[in-house]
Amino acid sequence: MKLNNLGYLLKEGFRGIFLHGFMSFAAVCVTVACLVIVGSFSILAYNLDLMVQELNQTSEILVYIDSSLSDAEARSVGTKINQLDNVLQATFVSREEALENFIADHDGDSAFSGVQAGDLRHRYVVVLEDNTKMEQTDQQLKDIPGVAKTNAAYELAEGFSTIQDVLHMVSLALIAVLLVVSLLIISNTVKLAMYDRKDEIAIMKMVGATNGFIRLPFVVEGFSLGMIGAILAFGLEWVAYDAMIQRIALVDSLQLFTFVSFQEVLIPMVAVFGAAGMFVGIVGSWTSIRKFMNV
Repeated sequence: MKLNNLGYLLKEGFRGIFLHGFMSFAAVCVTVACLVIVGSFSILAYNLDLMVQELNQTSEILVYIDSSLSDAEARSVGTKINQLDNVLQATFVSREEALENFIADHDGDSAFSGVQAGDLRHRYVVVLEDNTKMEQTDQQLKDIPGVAKTNAAYELAEGFSTIQDVLHMVSLALIAVLLVVSLLIISNTVKLAMYDRKDEIAIMKMVGATNGFIRLPFVVEGFSLGMIGAILAFGLEWVAYDAMIQRIALVDSLQLFTFVSFQEVLIPMVAVFGAAGMFVGIVGSWTSIRKFMNV
C-alpha cells in the first residue's frame, strides 16, 4: 500500500471519531468504565491473593520429637525433615524455648505454674512450600524415626486454597463479561459509522477498492477508541488506587490489610490495559465490518 493511500485511510479513521462524536464519547466512556472495573477487581484480587499466600504460610505443621531422644538426636531429626520435597523451612524449638512460649501464652494462670521444661517435648515448626500437599507431607513426617506425633490443620490449609481458587474464577469471569460489553459498544459505534457510509462503501466496491482499503479507516477508528479508553482508564485507575491505599492506611492502624504500591504492578497494568484497549477496539470494529463487505 502506498504511503499517500495509508495517510488518507488513517485520516479517514480519525475523522470517523469526530463524525459521530456522541457515540464515540459513549464508546470511550463505557470502555473506561469497563476497564476501570476490570483493573480494580484484578488488582484487588492480586492483593487478596498475596494476603492469602501470606496467611497460608501460617499453616504450619508442628512436629513433636520423641522425649526419649537426647538434644543432639532431636536436632539431627531436623536434617531428615528438611530433606522432604515439600518442606520450605523447619525451625527447631527446644524444650526450654517451648516452656518460655507456654508461660507467655498462659501468663497469670496458676493452673500451669508447675510446668517444667522436662514436661515438654522438643519440636519443629515446619512451613510447607505447597499447603495443598499438607496431608501427604504430614504422613511423611510421621514416618521419620524419632517423630512422636504431628499437629497439622488440614481444614485451614484447604480453606485458604479454596479462597484462592474462588478469587481466580471470579476474576476471570468478570474480566470476560466486561470485555464483551466493551466489544459490543465499540462494535455498535463502528456500525453506526458504516450505516452512514454504506452507499460510499458500495461505490468504492464497484470501482474496485479492496476490502482492506475499505476496512482500514473503521479499524483505525475502533482501535483509537479502544486505546483512548485504555489510556484514560489507566490514569484513573492509578489515581483511584493510590487514594484508596492512602485512605486504608489512615483507618487501618493495626495494618490488617497490606496492599502493594501501584508502581509494583505498573508494567503488568500497562500491558493489560493496552492489550485490552487494542483488543476491544480492533476486534469490535473488525466484527462489525464483515457484513458490509458483501455489497
